[in-house]
Amino acid sequence: MLAEEAELDARAVAIAVRLATGAQTAIRFTKYALNNWLRQAGPLFDASLALEFLGMSGPDLQEGLQSLQQKRSPAFSPISPF
Repeated sequence: MLAEEAELDARAVAIAVRLATGAQTAIRFTKYALNNWLRQAGPLFDASLALEFLGMSGPDLQEGLQSLQQKRSPAFSPISPF
């Protein structure tokens, strides 16, 4: 195990001990609130990721790669296929 991994493990155990010995009601309410936020944000993240993948395909990707290889500014089409 690397020194950084050992430090990370020690930090994780310290946090776990603090949580285990902390005010359980407050910790549960915080967890409940954060989980609700995550459930709400999940679909937004999924859509964002899907759109990012779509944006990394098609003619814009090809033009971007070619312009990088040719060391020139890209000339993207003003018309979007989507």
